[in-house]
Amino acid sequence: MKKNTTHFGYKTVAREEKASHVKDVFDSVSNNYDVMNDLMSAGLHRLWKKHTIEKASVKKGYQVLDLAGGTGDLAKAFTKQVGNSGHVVLADINLSMLEEGRARLIDAGASNNLSIIQLNAENLPFHENSFDLITVAFGLRNVTNKQQALNSIYKTLKPGGKLLILEFSKPMSVIQPIYDLYSFKVLPFLGDLVAKDADSYRYLAESIRMHPDQNTLITMMEEANLERCRFQNFTGGIVALHEGYKF
Repeated sequence: MKKNTTHFGYKTVAREEKASHVKDVFDSVSNNYDVMNDLMSAGLHRLWKKHTIEKASVKKGYQVLDLAGGTGDLAKAFTKQVGNSGHVVLADINLSMLEEGRARLIDAGASNNLSIIQLNAENLPFHENSFDLITVAFGLRNVTNKQQALNSIYKTLKPGGKLLILEFSKPMSVIQPIYDLYSFKVLPFLGDLVAKDADSYRYLAESIRMHPDQNTLITMMEEANLERCRFQNFTGGIVALHEGYKF
């Protein structure tokens, strides 16, 4: 692939155009984001996120960045855990997703210890050593330059800080045929039926296949100078939770 091109699902597009294409997808699905996640995961995304929140082990006073945080499922939990002495930043490149997240979090009473920022994960606008924890849940695969984003995340973490990446990944071979059938036949059909948008759901399935597998992502994290990198598979590897630390 040429340096000035990248993947948008199975399509090849100019690098500078991918963010716009991704924006169109999430503008389309933002109002049905929970429905989208339920369709893609058969409702299991709630359990995967619950485990991620537990793994985060957030303490009072923590500074937390929920990157590509969408409608704020993780940020909502973190605002309760950091208390008044801590702070949570909900960040996403997509404004329509952030607007959904803002409404949900304000309704949940999270405001004093919460900021909501539109940004690009490849160039985080924060000082070095700012956050105790950075999470990326189901968002890294949509980033154009993932290595650059990981490098930026590393700089922004405090020494001793932790990165958690929850993302669809490569499942065990025994379930791959069933998974492919669901992803490329059933999911677009349901997307068209429920959200009147088969194309966006088809892209989401394709984007999962183009995302680095478990071990490749570990290598990328290590290249960003993160240490003690490891992953845990959920549901036969359909999803993996990666963690790494800055020391």
